[in-house]
Amino acid sequence: QVQLVESGGGLVQAGGSLKLSCAVSGLTFSSYGMGWFRQAPGKEREFVAAISFSGSSTYYTDSVRGRFTISRDNAKNLVYLQMDSLKPEDTAAYSCAARRGIATIEPGEYNYWGQGTQVTVSS
Repeated sequence: QVQLVESGGGLVQAGGSLKLSCAVSGLTFSSYGMGWFRQAPGKEREFVAAISFSGSSTYYTDSVRGRFTISRDNAKNLVYLQMDSLKPEDTAAYSCAARRGIATIEPGEYNYWGQGTQVTVSS
């Protein structure tokens, strides 16, 4: 019943921008912390960004801080990841995730996951 559906991925040149969206249904959205994670071929899934219930608090991994912005619209059950100044190293499948309670940086602590959207950044 719970669904998380990502969109907005694509191919972009280095230095460009993309905005990912995650549509959530089947749960009380405002009661869940939300996170974005990414996984490149041959690499472990890594934390990217997280946002609190109300959107008042955010956290980013060091490699994206200052370039990426996470936000949420609780009225529309949407979470976003604005990605600016993209680098080839950002190439990965990006997934959104929902955690019942406070958002964390640990993927194993999230309850629900989307299938992901591919982001490819060319040199």
